[in-house]
Amino acid sequence: MRRAEHPSELFEIGQEIEAEEIGHWREGQLHLSARACEVPALRSFLLATERGRVVTGTVSEVHNFGVFVHLDGEPDGLCTGFIRVPDLTWTRINHPSEAVEPGQRVTAEVIIAETRSGQVMLSLKALQEDPLIRFADQVGRVLTGPITKIIPFGVFVRLAPGVEGLLHLSELTDEPVETPDGLVDEGELITVRVAEVDLQRHRVRLGAVAGGGAF
Repeated sequence: MRRAEHPSELFEIGQEIEAEEIGHWREGQLHLSARACEVPALRSFLLATERGRVVTGTVSEVHNFGVFVHLDGEPDGLCTGFIRVPDLTWTRINHPSEAVEPGQRVTAEVIIAETRSGQVMLSLKALQEDPLIRFADQVGRVLTGPITKIIPFGVFVRLAPGVEGLLHLSELTDEPVETPDGLVDEGELITVRVAEVDLQRHRVRLGAVAGGGAF
């Protein structure tokens, strides 16, 4: 639906329109969306694209905020698929281009198909095995890995493919420092102990090892 300053630019009193019920206002008034019914072919496609369905498509554009995908079977001239950065991969990435590229064929699971926005939210990650599941039995192990990122309150350490853990600043030193920057460098190997694997929150907590690695 084209952008308008006032509804009178789109509709007139007495005009019959087709709209989708999307909620209720107070006092029993319906909340409707005419936009959801503007393109019948698009609406039919979206209604048939159910949550949990596995779909295929071609990556159209890659941006820092996510990825647009041309889905197979969508109406011509439209691009309905979108993947948010957190739904691309279990591995932490700095930019979506590390996971996919324009022209790449992808298979994804439907999170939701929205008739109001004309968009299908997708997840590549939903079809990938969570690497943390295989790592869950590593609690108590002492491992060595590279520091992948330094943040104000600690560092992330790569422990296995797709698995990183957080070592808190308090575990790095007993000295009163504000950030880890002066203690370690990205890429530096460090030896740590796996203190906790939280599958629900999808995080690994690490502990210090006396005399280990960069300490």
